[in-house]
Amino acid sequence: MIMKQVLQIRCKNNKKSLKVPIGSTLSDIYRENNLQMTYGPVSAKVNNKVEGLHYRVYHNKDVEYLDLHAPSGIRTYTRSLFLVLCKAVHDLYPGSSVVIDIPVSNGYYCNLKLGHAVTPDDVRRIRIRMQEIIDARLPIQRFETTTEEAVEMFNRLGDGQKAKLLRSSGTLYSVYYVLDDYKDYYYGSMLTDTGQIHLFGLEPYFDGVLLRIPSAQDPSRLGELIRQDKMFEVFKEHHRWQGILGIKTVGDFNEAVKKGFSTDLINVSEALQEKKISQIADTIASRKEIRVVLIAGPSSSGKTTFCKRLSVQLLASGVKPVQISLDDYFVHREDTPKDENGELDYESIHALNIPLINEQFNALFRGEEVELPKYNFQTGMSEKSGKKLHLDENNVLVVEGIHGLNPLLTAQIPDEKKFKIYASALTTILLDDHNYIPTTDNRLLRRIVRDYKYRGCSAQETIHRWPSVRAGEGRWIFPYQEQADVMFNTAMLFELAVIKPQAEEVLEQVPENCEEYAEAYRLRKFLRYFSPLPFRALPPTSLLREFLGGSSFKY
Repeated sequence: MIMKQVLQIRCKNNKKSLKVPIGSTLSDIYRENNLQMTYGPVSAKVNNKVEGLHYRVYHNKDVEYLDLHAPSGIRTYTRSLFLVLCKAVHDLYPGSSVVIDIPVSNGYYCNLKLGHAVTPDDVRRIRIRMQEIIDARLPIQRFETTTEEAVEMFNRLGDGQKAKLLRSSGTLYSVYYVLDDYKDYYYGSMLTDTGQIHLFGLEPYFDGVLLRIPSAQDPSRLGELIRQDKMFEVFKEHHRWQGILGIKTVGDFNEAVKKGFSTDLINVSEALQEKKISQIADTIASRKEIRVVLIAGPSSSGKTTFCKRLSVQLLASGVKPVQISLDDYFVHREDTPKDENGELDYESIHALNIPLINEQFNALFRGEEVELPKYNFQTGMSEKSGKKLHLDENNVLVVEGIHGLNPLLTAQIPDEKKFKIYASALTTILLDDHNYIPTTDNRLLRRIVRDYKYRGCSAQETIHRWPSVRAGEGRWIFPYQEQADVMFNTAMLFELAVIKPQAEEVLEQVPENCEEYAEAYRLRKFLRYFSPLPFRALPPTSLLREFLGGSSFKY
């Protein structure tokens, strides 16, 4: 009698160990554990690396199953929904294509190239076909082959962008997925069958469609549809810039670098960004009633350097900027509000002395002199700084902080005196037509490098704090971004290639036995797609030097 080989799995969900046959899939092990997850499992951490439920185990492992409340879980669900959309369009409109383009309005704008303008009837037909595919519970099959064979296959299927990405990836083997007769490539884990998709939305959006996904907070309902027309237009504007450069995807970018065009890409990208800053400064200078410029944006969006570069352009336009830090307007520590965990909440707008801000700003606009406060971070007290300020006729206050767009901050200041700017890193380059790059990954990588170089924080610490940072942004920044007079995209076409060498070095220091390893490993895998560029090629005024070093600005 042949004994079946077994191995041991330690399941973190129920803190139990289980003997399973060697070669078992994560789906098999889930059933053996008798776990019950309402919105899962959709993927799992295996020794702190996220894998799809197709994954087979051949050695003892620690396993933690993830549902739709986990960021990795919602990513797996969303990628699988992209596959269903592409399959539905493939079935209904042979020879057409889909570009999964812009994360907007709590969903994803998808550009459908059907050979005609997208109509409401097209959207209805695609939605019905997607539901049919889901109801059929079709298996999503995972295959691994040599990258050379994968490139040949996608070229044969007419998907040159995917072939170009894989060709430039530098890997020996690549994974692809098959749904019925449809083959595709996705970065990251996928569901095992379409029946695991319980909820989605699809509706007309501008000249394409908006694919909606479940809310991470409550997966039983779709995320709230919020119009983000200004943000959508910023993405579109950058796509037009990329058209000027002939770069749409990372595969295009890597080819351009290989051909020696990296300096041109950097110089033109920096020039386009500087031109946009100059246009904003000209707008402010042309409106004499503006007395305060309010700049807001999420963490690591490059607000500080943008503020400095805008100030230079304002001077060139005949306006003399006066910068004020909102950090000096904190209330006494004993008056600072607390969050749901009872900790001091410095992210809250109520941590600022709003009455004093409005009182002093209006006094300055009347031509009066004020003494600015100074917050003592050691004692937690707001003190008098001894610094007096008076505004001349050609002075404009420039105020940078996360609450700049919140109406409460400047409620007593007339709207005509304010000019509001939202700055964020809105990544517009795609891996390929079906794999977008999350804007949050861009900002997180910036912050990991900056925190390590200038704040003495490890990548593990930065990754650990990131969820609470994101929660604060969702509460205090994102709800007000569409109220901006102007949105400015601080992301650069080439920046992930420049960040890559420094980020990889820091991410490799995250130990495998900690929770943060899964995210560090994911980011390292993601950076693998980019051909690296030396940051020394950047001009000293580049916004990226705020994070990478070597800036001509003082911080």
